[in-house]
Amino acid sequence: MAEENFELEPEAQPEPGLDGAAAGEPEVIAEDVAADAVTDGVVDLATSKNWYIIHTYSGFENKVAESLRGRAVAFGFNDRLGQILIPTEEVFELKNGKKVTSKRLLYPGYVLVEMEMDDELWHAVKDTPRVTGFVGGGNHPVPLTADEVNSILYRQSNVGDRPKPKLTFERNETVRITEGPFTNFSGKVDDINAEKNTLRVMVTIFGRSTPVELDFEQVEKIQ
Repeated sequence: MAEENFELEPEAQPEPGLDGAAAGEPEVIAEDVAADAVTDGVVDLATSKNWYIIHTYSGFENKVAESLRGRAVAFGFNDRLGQILIPTEEVFELKNGKKVTSKRLLYPGYVLVEMEMDDELWHAVKDTPRVTGFVGGGNHPVPLTADEVNSILYRQSNVGDRPKPKLTFERNETVRITEGPFTNFSGKVDDINAEKNTLRVMVTIFGRSTPVELDFEQVEKIQ
């Protein structure tokens, strides 16, 4: 099952040329996470600020967070801007026979922002480069409830230890087994259990088609 993390963008000084990045080049997900504002998957909701969801260009979520921090300092609304969350999950894939773990956005194109909303701040956030607007409410966005915020974070405390596989499989797809007694055997995917990250592969053994239960990480796609 998926192990989910929530990247928190640290405060940054205003940067010249925030609007100048090439709009056609998606950014790389930042690796460093500030953990002081989120503890054990719980956000402090005892505040006058409310949570909103903003929609961004997909691939520019972290850049939007950086721009918001810079604009908050430059335009004097830093005290009304709180935490900025970009939910992520850990995924793994096999590269050259080795399992490599990386992070992937849970909700591409969306950023959670805590703020004291008013008309001035609405315009300042909406006019941030690569922000297309707020989710819900039109010119008067509706804040998330405490339950809605915690429901997003709830999954983090209920995931298993294993990261989620980055690859997905389809029935009748041919794969190669990379671990176990049937290493290097090839077979067709007969059944997939996405919740348990397992699949059943039909392997021909002694001329007979035999089902073999395997973890996602025990097989690889045949190019």
